[in-house]
Amino acid sequence: MTDFYRAIADSTRRQILYMTSKQEYTQSELVDYFSVSQPAVKKHLDMLVREELLAERKEGRYRYYRLNVDVYERGMNLVTTDLNRVLEHKLNRLKHYLEEGENG
Repeated sequence: MTDFYRAIADSTRRQILYMTSKQEYTQSELVDYFSVSQPAVKKHLDMLVREELLAERKEGRYRYYRLNVDVYERGMNLVTTDLNRVLEHKLNRLKHYLEEGENG
């Protein structure tokens, strides 16, 4: 499984994921969108490809990037499951605390 949390921790990577969910982009198109350097965008792309969140297709001298929907959905399901566990634990602790307050 991809390190989904690490991949989405950066706002530039989240924006790349959002953009590539709508259409394919070349690295140059993405560089033009962001106010960071070409090497910085390339580093983000490489990380997202390595984590399999982006699919990469080569056509001529260009590489096109698009969201790997299946991997992204698995990651989002993981986040949802983790958050549900945390919230359930917190709510159980709150319930226990309130019940103790009523009893004494």
